[in-house]
Amino acid sequence: MEPHSQPHPPHNGTFRLPQALISLLRTCLAGLPGDSKTQADTDISFSRFIKDPVFYLINLLNPFVHCRDRANTTFVGMVKLTTLCGIGSVLWIWSKRNKKGKIVAAPDGSGRASDAVDVDAASTEPGLLRKHSTIREYTVPYTGFTYSGIRTFHRPHPQEQKLPQKPAPVPLLVFIHGLGGSVVQFHPILISLSNLASCLAIDLPGCGLSSFGPTAWEAYTTEALVHLVAAAIEAHRDYDDDQKVVLVGHSMGCSLAALLASPTSPYAHLLSQHVNGLIAICPQADPPSIEQSKKLRSLTAIPGPVFDLFRKWDRRGGVNSASVTRMAGADADDETKKLQLRFNQQSRTNVWRRMARGMCPDYSTGSPTGGLPGKDVWCGLDLPVFLAAGEADHVTPVENVRRIVTFLGRDVDAIEPPSEKASLPIAAAPFDPALVDPDMPERKHQDSGVDASDIPNVEDDATTGSSSPTPTHEETEVNTELISSAGASTTISNAGASDNVSGSKPSTAPSPHPRRLVVKTAIMPKPAAHSLLFAPTSSRIISGLIGNFLADHIDPRLSLAWQLQYLSTEGKWDVKNLEKWKAVQPVSSPIAKVFHAMKTLREVDEKHSPKIFVKEWSGKLHAVVDISHDSPVYDPKGLEEGGISYYKFPTVSKQPPTKDEVHSFIELIDRIREGKKETEALIGVHCHYGFNRTGFFLVSYLIEKLGYRVEDAIQTFLEARPPGIRHNHFIDELHVRYAAGLKKAPTL
Repeated sequence: MEPHSQPHPPHNGTFRLPQALISLLRTCLAGLPGDSKTQADTDISFSRFIKDPVFYLINLLNPFVHCRDRANTTFVGMVKLTTLCGIGSVLWIWSKRNKKGKIVAAPDGSGRASDAVDVDAASTEPGLLRKHSTIREYTVPYTGFTYSGIRTFHRPHPQEQKLPQKPAPVPLLVFIHGLGGSVVQFHPILISLSNLASCLAIDLPGCGLSSFGPTAWEAYTTEALVHLVAAAIEAHRDYDDDQKVVLVGHSMGCSLAALLASPTSPYAHLLSQHVNGLIAICPQADPPSIEQSKKLRSLTAIPGPVFDLFRKWDRRGGVNSASVTRMAGADADDETKKLQLRFNQQSRTNVWRRMARGMCPDYSTGSPTGGLPGKDVWCGLDLPVFLAAGEADHVTPVENVRRIVTFLGRDVDAIEPPSEKASLPIAAAPFDPALVDPDMPERKHQDSGVDASDIPNVEDDATTGSSSPTPTHEETEVNTELISSAGASTTISNAGASDNVSGSKPSTAPSPHPRRLVVKTAIMPKPAAHSLLFAPTSSRIISGLIGNFLADHIDPRLSLAWQLQYLSTEGKWDVKNLEKWKAVQPVSSPIAKVFHAMKTLREVDEKHSPKIFVKEWSGKLHAVVDISHDSPVYDPKGLEEGGISYYKFPTVSKQPPTKDEVHSFIELIDRIREGKKETEALIGVHCHYGFNRTGFFLVSYLIEKLGYRVEDAIQTFLEARPPGIRHNHFIDELHVRYAAGLKKAPTL
């Protein structure tokens, strides 16, 4: 017989009510869910790790445990009761203190305040978010709730007014975080995507830097949160010009996004017709079942202070705790674990309890009503959908992506599982690009859906002649000319090259892609887990995949390469660019004992002309490879006369080099190095400034030929040529292209 059910002497009768409460708590704990692979179960699965210790703690502190010695029972019971009262008082004071929160200044300097979980939430705020965030109030007429302290991140596109406004402005990108998350988790991908379009994100009430208010449980249901997000979007969307939006969700945020985007959603009237795309990272396909909902409601009924004890117990071990491992994965790197621990600590218990209960459907009518969406909502999507998941994710497993693909009527067999041998970060070994995705067709523009015909050719504006003419339009379409200063010409096939001159401005803007169902998926290999959104080993890859998807399937104007070309209004060698060129370091430090990155030479320059250059570098450089598209503004004969060979390898600026271009470049470098010892002269490579295109080619060579990891190769170039590759979409493309084991299914 359990101790609490045994008969007690009359003098213990006054303690029967507390004894019953303890019994009730034990009953609730006994009913917690077991292991499962659905989000509802996994979100509360930490109870498995702490249930037995909690039972032990209850028995230890229970002042009513039966003992043969009545005097000892009374004495020990009174001591334990005093201890319980003391602990209860401390928890009560602590909970009151937490409710008051800590006041932090509003990011806009307005003096308005928000409730922060602790100082860490504000002090670790990235600069991008701090600069473009405010604390706003939103009133939702449908629910009647007013959310007075919502942190709102809104960064308009820096060149928004200069981009085409017809037939509509460039879409607004909206980011929605998950249960217990915050906007900060999107920061790694916002760094890149905020350069493509205006971006909007809010910390849901009680999350991140948003205040916990109102406190009514009904204000945190899925329905209430959907209406709140819709209100925030309408407050920032260009309503008059019919600006469209693209929703980007993570975990529970994917479900909120689906409810806003799907025409079959009960909330379709809020925003559905204005949504042009949906990006779901670690999505949940189904709502909690009847049994899962019952268990989740039982869990959220546990008083907040007691629930806090559970969470503290679950976090024991810090970065190696069960709390962190569950979300980040057992094999996550230290930086990811530290971030996950911080986010876990910043998550408010009372907010988590309310949102977790609010996502449970009502099954009183036999079918689920409210809560997280299922098949009926997902199958109604009629727009481009991108689904991403991590192989090691046990919170929202990969199976959820497969189920959603099935809901959408597409072939789930097209989703290939990651290779068992693949892992992130990439192992240091010579890289074979064919192993990444050999069946994926080459794209003309790695970060763009724009065809070469969309980017008209502009006559070269260089003022200095050259002994090595730039290939004609026909030549560029078919091959890349490799012209040495000795007069020899070698042709390497390069069908992916474009004939657009860097700095040219497209004469017309491409139209948005027609709205239709397109399904793209990406399964990240281990150790990618639920934290892949902000993990250093995967966030760059996700950012690059999203950038490609936006330009290829939603709106070509969301290509950063296209925007840079469209916004370019100056000639390459006008006064402003000349001054910028003069400020750049001429030649980098040695890179992997193979390269020097350079800025282009200039015939009439008093410091960096061929004649002056060869005096310092003859004998140190074996060759110079010019990868700029236009004719050089110097005479390559000046290099030849100084004993330095010259090779022309024309490429397009502002666009990441294609796979074919990289392959041709590597062949050229290998040919130049053939027969040379490592200690002999190095090879200089330049575009205009020697940062972006030059960095991309050199980093690719280090990865494919010298066995560098992608992160190490990028860092090596940065250290030799600071500040390194400056275009974020170039870095994203490197991570996407060299992500070992990444499986990108064909467009469905």
